[in-house]
Amino acid sequence: MNRGTPTVFVVDDDASFLAGIERLLRAAGYAVACFTSATDFLAKRPLHPAGCIVADLQMPGMDGIALQEALAKSDNPLPVVFLTGQGDIPTSVKAMRRGAEDFLTKTAPKEELLAAIERALARDAREREMRSRFERLTPREREVMAHVMRGQLNKQIAAELGIDERSVKRHRTSLMGKVGVRSVAELVRLATDAGLAGARPESPPRLSP
Repeated sequence: MNRGTPTVFVVDDDASFLAGIERLLRAAGYAVACFTSATDFLAKRPLHPAGCIVADLQMPGMDGIALQEALAKSDNPLPVVFLTGQGDIPTSVKAMRRGAEDFLTKTAPKEELLAAIERALARDAREREMRSRFERLTPREREVMAHVMRGQLNKQIAAELGIDERSVKRHRTSLMGKVGVRSVAELVRLATDAGLAGARPESPPRLSP
């Protein structure tokens, strides 16, 4: 699986369903990788893969929601399309609020599933492009950014990092230019949209090295 080739990762403990959806997706032209459990996927997934996840909601051990939570804390939070054997409105609302791309029953028409996967792949591509902006930052600029996103003033940042205020201002101007934003609010919003873990003012975002 090439890092640059989007892959649909299917996670489901039902072997027959897994085989069926793999045939469907391959016939539709997608690169597919299948896993029989969430823990197996997390243990074997490639480093920083492009793509999305199609996951069963109810699975032994780590279920779909727990998988979604684990991905959200990682530095590569792939979009998730949930499938379930039966409708569960409270769980679907919870999943969608946490950023799931869609929540479908396993009996949904294949057109709905393929459309949801297309949206998830497009979203991953957008988020990946936005994350690439943050990857241009130097280690010092990332440090300054973490403090800026906490709402700290240049004077406070300088004191915590042990550098002069002029240097903080220079790093701050540079990082805002590289990321392409003009305000802290825009910076936080872009980091959130990029799917960076902890992208809120009170906690620094986690960026891949």
